[in-house]
Amino acid sequence: MAEKHSYMQDQDVKDFTKDIQQYNLGPLWEAIPALMHKNPEPHAEAYLWSDELLKKKLMEAAQIFTPDRGGERRAIYFQNPGLTYRQPWGWASTTQTLYAAVQLLLPGEVAPSHRHSQSALRFITDGEGAYTIVEGERIFMEEGDFLITPKNLWHGHGHVGEEPMIWMDALDIPTIYSLGGTFFEPYPDKIETPKRPDNFSELRYSGGIVRPISDRYSAVAPLANYKWKRTAEAIEGLMKFEPDPYDGYAVEYINPSNGQTANPTMGAWMQKLPKGFHTKAHRHTHSSIYQVHRGSGYTIINGVRFDWKKGDYFVVPNWAWHEHVATEDSYLFSVNDLPIMERFDLEQGQVLDTNNGNQEVKSEFKAVPV
Repeated sequence: MAEKHSYMQDQDVKDFTKDIQQYNLGPLWEAIPALMHKNPEPHAEAYLWSDELLKKKLMEAAQIFTPDRGGERRAIYFQNPGLTYRQPWGWASTTQTLYAAVQLLLPGEVAPSHRHSQSALRFITDGEGAYTIVEGERIFMEEGDFLITPKNLWHGHGHVGEEPMIWMDALDIPTIYSLGGTFFEPYPDKIETPKRPDNFSELRYSGGIVRPISDRYSAVAPLANYKWKRTAEAIEGLMKFEPDPYDGYAVEYINPSNGQTANPTMGAWMQKLPKGFHTKAHRHTHSSIYQVHRGSGYTIINGVRFDWKKGDYFVVPNWAWHEHVATEDSYLFSVNDLPIMERFDLEQGQVLDTNNGNQEVKSEFKAVPV
């Protein structure tokens, strides 16, 4: 942050600043150093949440809280420690623009339908047998599946399987809240009644990348569920070529009717890092939230080493140097706010051009003991 000019310490300047504040006025000459940075200075911090911690707390929550108690969702969100005390917009924020959580649904439970002005996505991490119902279509979910629920669509969840089901939720809640555009509406009945065959959109896209001709014109959510098998096949195809030096073998989930991101305000990627692969360091304006789908390794973020394994989550704030190292074949799912940054024409990137493109590790992240 820029230093304050010496004149700001002069008594007459201090007196005048205090005088105009009583009229709800403020001195721009004092605010500029705090508001206008040479580079982005995010309040969000890099952080990691372990699989053991999350599953322990979800199971504890299952003993005291059910969707029927009025909260609608048994979800525990990732509160970024750098945003906790920046009320109200920092509350329930994983990055400055995105919210993420883990949700648990037990067999026989129902999470009521509702709709809201925030867009949502889900990545399934554990179990099968649960479904989400979106605009009357039941979509059954399995581990590795990626699902979208763009804004203002009715959606709820039910579980007809036999084992607990866990998934990641991500929404653009902080962005919509800060813009003053929050709307929420509960469904008149508990949960929607199916109006289409189960997995309708998935069946329509049995051909993979080819699309039904009726989807030639842009639609909000022509494909609701992106199955893990097809994602894995797409990545295996990429592995016939050289990996990207910064992201390995990565694919992006898109809307097949227009080629844009699957959700209008959130990007979502799946990337594979082969055993021993060490990416080069870079940084960019957009932030990312990662879920370790498979494998183990570590990520260096602004000189701090974050060791990760299957089931862990970690966050890379915007404009933070980061690089990944895989100690075994690893798959990382991530959600980012790149579409938001691009929409405001704010996206920029930079590569590290010292030390062969890699950072010096200065410390290691230590999580709160479980």
